[in-house]
Amino acid sequence: MSNSGFKLRTAWMPVLALVLIASLSGCQSKQELAVDQAKKQAAATGHAQQIVSVDKNGSTTTTVVQPPAVGETSQAMTTVLTPPAAGTPVPASTGPVISAVPLPPPAPLNVNIPAGTILTIRVDQRISVKTSRAGDTFTGELVEPVTATDNSVLVPKGTPVGGVIDASHKRGHFKGRSLLEMRLTSLTIKGRQYPLETRDLTRSKKGKGKRSTALIAGGSGLGMLVGGLASGGVGVAVGGLAGGGAGTAVAGLTGNRDIDIPAESIVHFTLADDLIVQAAH
Repeated sequence: MSNSGFKLRTAWMPVLALVLIASLSGCQSKQELAVDQAKKQAAATGHAQQIVSVDKNGSTTTTVVQPPAVGETSQAMTTVLTPPAAGTPVPASTGPVISAVPLPPPAPLNVNIPAGTILTIRVDQRISVKTSRAGDTFTGELVEPVTATDNSVLVPKGTPVGGVIDASHKRGHFKGRSLLEMRLTSLTIKGRQYPLETRDLTRSKKGKGKRSTALIAGGSGLGMLVGGLASGGVGVAVGGLAGGGAGTAVAGLTGNRDIDIPAESIVHFTLADDLIVQAAH
């Protein structure tokens, strides 16, 4: 009986070995099949494919298969083994999964904002010849988007801007005139600041009883031209106050008042030079 039992066990050993080999080869074949499939997809689409699997220890194996180069049949492959991060749950094991390697986002396009474009700004703080001095800075935001000819947005509404006061003189300190020069120095789109290299053309207000030559159309469009377009310069026309009624204008156009631009006023700057920025969309 013992001999027959030994013979029976011996007879089953080749069968068990074949089962074990088949099992191991089956695990390998899944990866090999995945690699073959990834190669075909990479060659057909021209895009790299990746094979991702997770073992029982939570380590992730990522194999990237490149499409063949022009005139070649071989395809480059790279494999990276990434263990689970310390302190994080171990991911469940998975078989190989094929997917296209994510493409990098397209490079942002540069767009040209031509000279003569109007930037309509709401200033954040009061600007007055009585309190503001040359070198003081101011901030604001765009209240109307800058658009292209196809109405696509180049600079969105709400874009922050910065500016500087170049000159500020009360009446009597500058040949009887009230003088204010201001210009934009920057705008910020998606965290990137674009400098504006500009200069101002001076505009001033005469004394009592004389209207400034800087007056523009009446009604709700009444305003004062504080800075004008010069060579390489930016002009600024100050319109009616935000929230004010029709005909409301910046104080200081007539009479003895000095130039005063209250906070929340709408100010129109005119670009004198082209400005290149990255598209907002």
